[in-house]
Amino acid sequence: MEHTTIYLILAGCFGLFMAWGIGANDVANAMATSVGSKALTLKRAVIVAAIFEFAGAFLAGGQVTSTIRKGIIDAELLSGTPELLVFGMLAALLAAGLWLLVATKYGLPVSTTHSIVGAIVGFAAVGIGIEAVKWGKVGSIAASWVVSPIIAGTLAYVLFRSVQKLILDTTDPMKNAIHYVPVYIFITGTMISLVTMFKGLKHIGLDLSTGECYAVSIIIGLLCAIIGAFLIRRIDFDKENNASYQFQNVELVFGVLMIFTACAMAFAHGSNDVANAVGPVAAIVSIVTNDGAIAQKSAMPIWILLLGGVGIVIGLLMYGHKVIATVGSSITDLTPSRGFCAELAASTTVVLASGTGIPISTTHTLVGAVLGVGFARGISALNLRVIGSIFMSWIITLPAGGILAIIFFYILSAIFG
Repeated sequence: MEHTTIYLILAGCFGLFMAWGIGANDVANAMATSVGSKALTLKRAVIVAAIFEFAGAFLAGGQVTSTIRKGIIDAELLSGTPELLVFGMLAALLAAGLWLLVATKYGLPVSTTHSIVGAIVGFAAVGIGIEAVKWGKVGSIAASWVVSPIIAGTLAYVLFRSVQKLILDTTDPMKNAIHYVPVYIFITGTMISLVTMFKGLKHIGLDLSTGECYAVSIIIGLLCAIIGAFLIRRIDFDKENNASYQFQNVELVFGVLMIFTACAMAFAHGSNDVANAVGPVAAIVSIVTNDGAIAQKSAMPIWILLLGGVGIVIGLLMYGHKVIATVGSSITDLTPSRGFCAELAASTTVVLASGTGIPISTTHTLVGAVLGVGFARGISALNLRVIGSIFMSWIITLPAGGILAIIFFYILSAIFG
């Protein structure tokens, strides 16, 4: 292939731009509930997110990537013209990145998965032909976008009802919080560990059996619970025995817990959504370095995961505060206990999806979870106007990504074709 170096440089730049967009728009999913419930300040949330997003993207970002890369379009049809796939993937990255920039500017939490899938489907349908798109695969991905907020919302609803029943609505909420919160910490710790074990350690070459993974995760979960219980006992509680002080104390405990779940969500998000930026880059690199051969499966070079991780962190630092404000405080009024339930439900859903390789939308998942928590307190607790504008932006995302990708595909084809 000619222009090899130019393709590689463009892939790196556009991939970085897309990762920047993920950081700016999507990382709000990990941190919005913590900031909205005042468990973390914005500055601290950004530092925590930067560390765990990068770790998730770099350590555990390889599994989902293959679905985005080779599952949506039929690469066989391009074996004679591999440069079309290169133009298409470049166009998809640029289109999705641009749409994320626009959405973030207006503080709208849109799905990066929607953006890149819409872009890839757009260029494939127009640039190669309708038959090049595996519509069955696209259908199952689209179905997961509906299913994931429902699962997360249901989980969040159940979790918050359990918190209400076991702690908030009891005669001695403080005593019950000290009693039950370590159990919630155990679940959270085990959840983060499982995704790390099953997905992250493959890249480092640590091969553990399924049983060993569960055993290690449960031990880590227990350790987290012990540390959590110790920290809770160190909190300087108000000694007043009236109800409002009791509730303030309980929320302090959940504030500790929010920090655990924020880390879990950031890690899970980094591992799941980095694929949207690095998948197309990996496809381009694979084609260019193999003299135009379109491999069914190619190893993910470490530098591409690194590029994705760095891009996400830069986007978060520069522009992440806008969407954090929308998700954290505009949908429903969050306290640490509500925010915790939303985050644990969302991260559990993301972990399940990451393990099965389905590219769900973290945005849909978290918004679904926040809705579930709000719904547990009655429909009046939800800001329906904000929810309407979020849903509207979700509907626009697919065609926006597709149309932009088609335009960029023709421009790139005209320049290099």
